Amino acid sequence: MIIDHIQKAFEKFHQENPHVYAELVRLSRRAKENGKDCFGIGCIWEVLRWNLLFEIKTVRAEGESKLNNNHRSRYARLIMEQEPDLKGFFNLRELGVERVQEESELGR
Repeated sequence: MIIDHIQKAFEKFHQENPHVYAELVRLSRRAKENGKDCFGIGCIWEVLRWNLLFEIKTVRAEGESKLNNNHRSRYARLIMEQEPDLKGFFNLRELGVERVQEESELGR
């Protein structure tokens, strides 16, 4: 199933790239400190993408994964789950896997 593949790819990426989570949390807290009570993960994701490409002075390892937009909503959920000060910070929609499970339970 495609949805399972996305989740597995996210888990692998997250494990191999802990700096992504740390930077997303830092940027989210910065937005909150500047008066944002709720924010879009998409905006923070694009700032991170910019920073990783142009501003953060790190040597990109050969084969290092680029930021995949499929991971954005999963990072938003993970951050709100693990960072009490950011609980409820992101607007979320239902994941596709949640819709599939609900439809399966309803017999659709």
